[in-house]
Amino acid sequence: MVRLTIDGKSVEAAEEMTILDAARKYNISIPTLCHHPKLSPFGGCRLCIVEVKGILRPVTSCTTPVSERMEVITSNANIQALRKTVLELILSDHPNDCMVCEGAGDCRLQELAYSYGIRENRFEGERRTYKTGDRNPFIRRDLEKCIMCGRCVKVCDEVQGVEAIDFGYRGFKSKICTAFERNLDCEFCGQCVSVCPTGALTGKLWTQKGRHIDVKEVDTVCSYCGTGCNITLRVRGNEIIRVTSKEETWNEGWLCVKGRFGYKFVNNPERLKTPLIKKNGQFEEVSWDEAYDYIGTRLNEIKSEHGPDSIGGLSSARCTNEENYLFQKFMRAAVGTNNVDHCARL
Repeated sequence: MVRLTIDGKSVEAAEEMTILDAARKYNISIPTLCHHPKLSPFGGCRLCIVEVKGILRPVTSCTTPVSERMEVITSNANIQALRKTVLELILSDHPNDCMVCEGAGDCRLQELAYSYGIRENRFEGERRTYKTGDRNPFIRRDLEKCIMCGRCVKVCDEVQGVEAIDFGYRGFKSKICTAFERNLDCEFCGQCVSVCPTGALTGKLWTQKGRHIDVKEVDTVCSYCGTGCNITLRVRGNEIIRVTSKEETWNEGWLCVKGRFGYKFVNNPERLKTPLIKKNGQFEEVSWDEAYDYIGTRLNEIKSEHGPDSIGGLSSARCTNEENYLFQKFMRAAVGTNNVDHCARL
């Protein structure tokens, strides 16, 4: 551990920490765009600059390690002016369409522009323009809103290990793209969407479905497998319009393609909502009580006539571990058989 001073406050931090890590440990605010706590430092946006005593120029706090007796100033008139200039330069190449942007209300760039009171931009000139549209079914890419923070590239490489996208070209023509600019064709986990600080990457399934007004958040557990990822359903009008996951959950906010995009079945009109029992060769809707009575009666009849081992139980990978435990307990303790298997073996 080392001792240093941040904004006149004496703090303690581990040697491997950066100035940004140490500041956030003690709830000292430093603005960032490219930084993500679960990704390696990038130092690209330059918004996290701070002054360190003994160094003539400002340094990026996300890439500068702490040291013994270091004295750091995170905010003064000079630093604030530099940060505002950096924001203006970023916004000079950014479309001003917050009114219809999917990221509005959940955009870090928009929040910072509001915080620094940027109404007009001193820097005007040529803007990068790109063709929009991609045949992939899940992710909408609007490269004109991309600020080149690199978070999508890093999460695809460092978390997923897929490397589906990367920085392409150089200088003013730089952009995030796929190899040879083909259509995006990957696992479609959506991790890039979850870490994007602007509206450059959004989900096609929730385009114009609603943003934050009248949207209710419901925390639940993903039912696609027994892993038990925590998810947050964004519900509007009794319809799921989007699925996200919070960073403080055990799965750290990461989801697979099914967990993030596979929610349309919930409101599908073809989804079964009541039990069915086959009568005279045809399935008929019945109440839950009738279904349970039928199941219990038939299991008892089969067990009495043929013994418990004539019954087998097939469980599901889409249940939680607790539900699967209860199911096998029911088969072994109530039915009296060890004939329990799993649907993934079919």
